[in-house]
Amino acid sequence: QVQLVESGGGSVQAGGSLRLSCEASGPAYMRNCVAWFRQSPGKEREGLAAIYTPTGNTYYEDSVRGRFTISQDNANAKNTVYLQLNSLKPEDSAVYYCGADPESCWYGSIKECTYWGQGTQVTVSS
Repeated sequence: QVQLVESGGGSVQAGGSLRLSCEASGPAYMRNCVAWFRQSPGKEREGLAAIYTPTGNTYYEDSVRGRFTISQDNANAKNTVYLQLNSLKPEDSAVYYCGADPESCWYGSIKECTYWGQGTQVTVSS
């Protein structure tokens, strides 16, 4: 079974940065694609960025391209996917989730994943 644990959320001022981590465990073939999402109160969950871990190919939604960066660290048996958040705005405040899927997780836009973490809160103050 795949398990995903997010960390790195917190409170920052507008213009600041955070790095979120998603530590994954379980069979690698079941989590080939890892994606980051966010959800704020009253809004639907939205996909932000994704990485296909066997190749390192990445995909970004237009809303975050250029500000957020997704990356992975598979050295020393780590299976961690990061999301670097830069130039944060108050509207970026949300619970951020990572998801994983056995297959590619984007087809023109990021699709919902099979496995999910518990989320980490990001709050950006003006």
